Amino acid sequence: MGKTKMSIPQFKEFKLQRKKFRMVTAYDIAFAAMVEKTPIEMILVGDSLGMVVLGYDSTVPVTMDDMVHHIKPVVKGAPGTFIVGDLPFGSYNVSVEDAIRNGNRIMKEGGADAVKLEGGKNVLHIVEAMVNGGIPVMGHLGLTPQTATQLGGFKVQGKDAAAARQLIEDAKGLEQAGAFAIVLECVPSPVAKLITDEIAIPTIGIGAGPDCDAQVLVTQDLLGIFDRFVPKFVKQYAQLNRQIVEALNLYAQEVVDGTFPGPEHSFGMKEEDLKRLY
Repeated sequence: MGKTKMSIPQFKEFKLQRKKFRMVTAYDIAFAAMVEKTPIEMILVGDSLGMVVLGYDSTVPVTMDDMVHHIKPVVKGAPGTFIVGDLPFGSYNVSVEDAIRNGNRIMKEGGADAVKLEGGKNVLHIVEAMVNGGIPVMGHLGLTPQTATQLGGFKVQGKDAAAARQLIEDAKGLEQAGAFAIVLECVPSPVAKLITDEIAIPTIGIGAGPDCDAQVLVTQDLLGIFDRFVPKFVKQYAQLNRQIVEALNLYAQEVVDGTFPGPEHSFGMKEEDLKRLY
């Protein structure tokens, strides 16, 4: 028997019971199917695919079509896992109508269970309108990669009292607007704990310490596949980049020296049929 997909009320119940849940990224059916074989409850199809999959320098160039394209196979590969799809840069900062239209696309065309967007007080009216329109919304505070340039780069946010206080207010605002959970990225652990303690919806940490209600990592980071850079908050549970390169090099060598394909990888013919060819 396969996994049973959790619901938003169940995630909130986990918080009440002080039970942790887990989230990782996936961008294709192969990785989604592997996550489906684990107890991990939630997959984020993040706009991080811009850097991890598409080779961009940031998440900014990612389009709605990119997101829908990658969400679809993840939904197919992990039917028992709760799927969240990112709203990319430019898809919700023009108008509320744009945000609702694009949120609908993530859910109708992509098949995701919820959407995620970045921002605090500046997006509260958007979150409220989307939730009123029937779209489950996950918030994202702290380091918001889509607007990292405004924040001075990929740096820890909320390090001084004033900035921390603003994060707490933003989190409360997102909760009041109807968000069902909030990702906290690159936030000092004490600040993340304060936010987690003061709101009734789950917090999901990435570089935000151990006191969040859940944790999320990019799968390629935790598996040691994507090695262009390794953020401080990443723990590599495997070093697959090295193993994959070694396997590819071995394959390349065996093709050249003739040991691959061997008889066990090849198809034969009946002797009498072979003779008729000559």
